[in-house]
Amino acid sequence: MLHEDLIDHLTRTSPLSAGEAARVVADVLAYFGEPVEVFVRRRHAELQAKGLTNAEIFRRVAAELAARRVAPPQLSERQLRRIVYG
Repeated sequence: MLHEDLIDHLTRTSPLSAGEAARVVADVLAYFGEPVEVFVRRRHAELQAKGLTNAEIFRRVAAELAARRVAPPQLSERQLRRIVYG
C-alpha cells in the first residue's frame, strides 16, 4: 500500500479508519497531481459559476497556483486565458 506511513499517522491522530484515511490520501494526491491546465479550467468554471468576472477569476487563479505546494512557473493572465479558451 502506497503511503502506508501517512495512512497509519492519520488513523492514529484522527477518527478516520484505515480505509477512510486511504481515500483521503488518494484524494489529496489526486488534487495536487492535477495538471495545471486542468486546474485552471476547473477553477475558472467554478469561479465563473459564482458570478466572478474573468479579471477577478484570473487574478485569483494565478494566486492559487502560486500558493500550491509545488507551484508551477508563474503564468500571465494571457497564458491563463489561452488555457481556458484555447
